[in-house]
Amino acid sequence: MDKNALRSAYLEKREKLSDATRQQFSLEIANTCLRLPVWNLSVFHLFLSIPKKNEVDTSFLLTVLQGKDKEVVIPKVSKGNMLSHFLLTDSTRLEISKWGVPEPVSGLEIEPNRIEVVFLPLLAFDKRGYRVGYGGGYYDRFLRLCRPEVVKVGVSFFEAETEIPDIHQGDVPMDYCVTPAKIYSF
Repeated sequence: MDKNALRSAYLEKREKLSDATRQQFSLEIANTCLRLPVWNLSVFHLFLSIPKKNEVDTSFLLTVLQGKDKEVVIPKVSKGNMLSHFLLTDSTRLEISKWGVPEPVSGLEIEPNRIEVVFLPLLAFDKRGYRVGYGGGYYDRFLRLCRPEVVKVGVSFFEAETEIPDIHQGDVPMDYCVTPAKIYSF
């Protein structure tokens, strides 16, 4: 299947999961992330879930990061279809964007080259580490601004496809993808 077909198929698959299953899988993903070789690093970028899109609930992962005293950076869509990145603190005020994304209103902006680990939203991924998102390219543009050694970690309710056939030059592969049952390493 090409990216568009995968987007449709995986949006439908996520929709069919019950709320209880999504919550259980999200908790299992957060627990499985504890086995990643990233916990010696300090600055973690985390997307905040869009509930209406039935995404992996990253609140469990946020709890892990905060419990390990990691600096957590969250994104906000800015001009030119780019992401800006803000340190999440106790005083960070969030608003729901027009896309349904919880975003920081303001705060301390963090440059991408300071980020050491990025957790990536996705709809589907393949065994080579390529992901399919919603198609806007926000994360691929952002990842190209990060240091080459930034660790890229996808989170998914589902297992890998064999291959996404229509990968293009701008697609940035992941280093890992975590599902409820396993860690894929690329």
